[in-house]
Formats: sequence, structure tokens, C-alpha cells
Amino acid sequence: MNPVIRREFIGILRSPKTFAMLMALTILFSLTVILQWPIDSSSVSSGKSIEVFRVFGYGLLAGVIFLVPAFPATSIVNEKNNKTLALLLNSPLSGAAIYVGKISGVLLFSLMVLLCSLPGSAACYAMGGVSLTNQLGLLYLVLVFMILQYSTLAMLISSHVQTSDAGVRITYTVVFCLLLVTLLPSAFLRGTSLFPSYLLSAAEWLRCISPLPAIMEILGDGGVGASGLQKASTLTRFMWMTLLSSGVFAALTLNRLNYRIFDRSRSKGAITNDRELKTRLLRRLLYIVDPQRRKTGIPWFLNPVMVKEFRCRRFGRSQWLLRLIASCAIISMLLTFLATTSAESWGVGTIGPILVLMQVVLVVVLTPSLASGLISGERDSGGWEILRMTPLSTFRVVMGKILSVVWTLLMVLMATLPGYLMTILIKPDLGPQIQLVLWCLFWITVQALAISSAVGSLFRYTAVSTSATYVTVIIWFLSPMLVWLAREAPFGHSSVETALLLTPVGAALNVIGASGFEDYQLLPAAWWISGVISTVMFIVLSFQVWRLNRAI
Repeated sequence: MNPVIRREFIGILRSPKTFAMLMALTILFSLTVILQWPIDSSSVSSGKSIEVFRVFGYGLLAGVIFLVPAFPATSIVNEKNNKTLALLLNSPLSGAAIYVGKISGVLLFSLMVLLCSLPGSAACYAMGGVSLTNQLGLLYLVLVFMILQYSTLAMLISSHVQTSDAGVRITYTVVFCLLLVTLLPSAFLRGTSLFPSYLLSAAEWLRCISPLPAIMEILGDGGVGASGLQKASTLTRFMWMTLLSSGVFAALTLNRLNYRIFDRSRSKGAITNDRELKTRLLRRLLYIVDPQRRKTGIPWFLNPVMVKEFRCRRFGRSQWLLRLIASCAIISMLLTFLATTSAESWGVGTIGPILVLMQVVLVVVLTPSLASGLISGERDSGGWEILRMTPLSTFRVVMGKILSVVWTLLMVLMATLPGYLMTILIKPDLGPQIQLVLWCLFWITVQALAISSAVGSLFRYTAVSTSATYVTVIIWFLSPMLVWLAREAPFGHSSVETALLLTPVGAALNVIGASGFEDYQLLPAAWWISGVISTVMFIVLSFQVWRLNRAI
């Protein structure tokens, strides 16, 4: 037996957190079905069992997405940082054997996650109306292919990054792009005649990279956001695309599993201020912000912690911020054009929910990445002790950290605003609704930022805080949607409305007129609840910073 397999798999299982997580998943998947189990066996119908199976399937998909990518995302980079990867490469094992051992350990753990769902799937089958092969079997087959793709992708990312938290952060971002962003071209181009047929065909194939259309086809779902997602026979395309992409990811990772993985070529660099006068003048003309110029001192009116975050974080530096603004401008123009062409074939009422869901996904993916390491990153790198020596108060430290994330989020979220503007130009009477939606998106961002920063501050290591923050934020925003999917089976109208009040996502979809959300009264209660939750989370963050400042 490959010793790396035993080391990886047993190493994961030895953690008490892993055992607790598997037990929690088993209970959660079982409760998903038990809560919807009919009291009288005579009331069981095919429609009822399909509804139960649908909620169970989406819950299982979410559990796999949350848990599986985190382990391979840190597998290789942890070996490199712990100085054990060199020992593995010097062992009699080949690079292929090391890779097979590592990926096999992750896949075996993923298999255990799927095994935890067997009691729930057995209960779904016992209710009747669910096919063992065409529905349950295909659901697990799609999940196995998805696990293979995401595991190989995470291993590839882990072989390139230098820190474990960067591996987790980038992996979750790419996973959500594969899951949701790949659906957008097909969704926007559907029904338009302005594009050549080969471009529409490419968008259809790109859409099949995501497992969501295949799973929606298996579950027979046609709810909100399903337009453009369900097409005939996506399962075969998804399997071929998954196998092809997994093979490419594995080959690229194997190509790096040698001594070249430790090579990091770095330029000596040259400060602009030390160059000749004509070179300095030329760079003044060519660069709006010269990345090689010495930074000026921090003005008295700026928060020094905020400036420190911008200058130490890669995407906080001015040259990267300008590139981010340029990217947002390009995305804005593209979304404006697509919103205009799609409005002619879809109708304005269909575009609104898609734009809302796009911005929610942006917030859920980006916010934990930016805010989870605000405190844990300082503690992990040893910078917290230096920060404690400064005369800065807890309030200034917290505000500086928070503001460094707020500005970056605002620039990214501006990318989708032209879509709303074009919607208002097409249908001016939607102006008040769009304003309410923008307020909902504001509170979604504030709530996600508060939860991410508070949860991330509770952990000592950045990788752990990033993983825990992603899981917490996604569960917090996804759980009300799962309750909404189970409306009237077993959750009544009041229960679903209460669940939707936990986040302003349901309120935004309600205001924009998304199908299935029209009958709920969520405003302004959703804003007040979001404000209270955000305030509590910011208090938790402030208390944690105050406690760490006083620790000896």
C-alpha cells in the first residue's frame, strides 16, 4: 500500500474535529429527510418525495462544496512549509506515487462524507417516487465526478501558493467560479440572435463545467435562477468536461512535483527615486501610480492600520487597485451590453434576480477571503506583537482593518451596478425597486463583512480561520434558501419567512420580484435584523481585539 495514502487519510481522521464534523453531517442529512417525513403513510405522494429528495440533494451538494476543497488546498503547501516535501521527493517514491497517495487520501475522506449521507438517501428512497438508478445513483455519480475535479484543482493551486491560507482562499474562489460564473454566458446569451452560433455553442459547453445544471436536471428543479441552467442531456457533457479538466489539473500538478517546485525567481528591483532624472520623468508620464516609487509618509488624518493593510496586502497596493478598477470597468460595460440584449428576449423581470444573485455570490466569495485573516493573519505571522506595541486604541485597530476591506469590496461591487442602471432606463418604473435592492445589497455586504471578521478573529492560524469563515458565511446565507426550498414541506409560510429574515438576500429577491418570493413580507424587518446581527458581530470582533491587546 502506498504509505502516503495511509499518512494522508489517517492524518485527517485522527483529528477530533473531523470526527465531530462527520457526525454532524450524518445527523444533518438525516434530519433533512426526517423533518419532512409525512405523519400518515397514506399522505406520501410522488410530488412530496421529490420535494424531499430535492432539498436533500441540494444540502448534500452544499456539504461537499464546503468541506472537500479545504483539505487538498493545503496538502502540498503544508508539506513545503513544514520542510517535509523535500524529504518526500528524496524518498524512493516517484512524483506520481506521491501525488496518487495525496489525492487518494483526499478522495477517501470525500467518500466518507458521501457515506454520511446514506441514511438520508435511504430514507428518501423508502418514501417512494425516487428512482434508485436514474435519480439517487446519478446524484452520487455527479458528486463523485465533482469531488474528483475540485480535488485535483485544489492540489494544483496548493502546488503554486506559498501559504496555506492563500491556498484555501484561492481554491474556494475558483470553485465558486466553476460552480456559478461558468453559467453566466449561457444565461445571458440565451434567446439572443446577435452572436454567432459557435459562440453560443461554446457558452453551452462552458456551462457544462458546472455540476449545478446536471444536478438540477436530476432533481427536476425549475425554481428561481433556473432559467438557462436546465437543458437537455447536460450530464454526459459534464462528465466529459470533468474528466478532461481533472486530467489537465493532475498533469500540471505532477509536472511541478519535483525539485523545481522550490525555485522562486525574484528580481532585485530598482527604486524609481534612485534612477536617472530622465528615467524618473519617463515613469511619471507612463505610470499613474509607479509601483517602484518610494511611498510617502502616512498623513495624520488617515488610519495607519488601514494604510498598513493596503500596503501589505497585494490587492491593496495602488497599482493592483487600479487594475481592479479597470477590470470592474470592463465588466460593467459587458454587463450593460448583455443586460440590454437580454432584456429584449427575456424581459426585465428575469434579469433582476440574476443580477441580485450575481452580487450575492460576489459578496459571499470575496468577503471571507478579504476579512477572515484580518486578525488571525497578524497572529500567525507574528505581527500582532508589533501592533500591540503601538499606542493605537482597539477602536482604531478595528476601524483600520475593516476600512481596508470596505474600500476593496465597494470597487468590486460597482462592477454590476450598470446592469441596474440599464434596467431602469429600459423600465423607469422599476427605479424604486432598484433602490430597495441596492439597500438590501448594502446590508448583505455589511453582514457578510461582520460575520467574516468576527469568526476569523477567533482563530490563531490563518488557514483555519479562512476555512471556518467560508463555511460559516456560506451556511449562514445558504440555510435560509434551503428552508425556502422546503416551503410547505414541512416548513410553513411563517417559518420560511422567519428564516428569510436572517439575511437580506430573500428581501432583495422579494423586492425584485423573483419567482417564489412574492408572498413574503421581509422589509424593513430584514434590514433591522441584519443591523442587529452585524452590530453583535462587530462587538465580538472589538472584544477579541481588546482581549488580545491585553493578553500577556
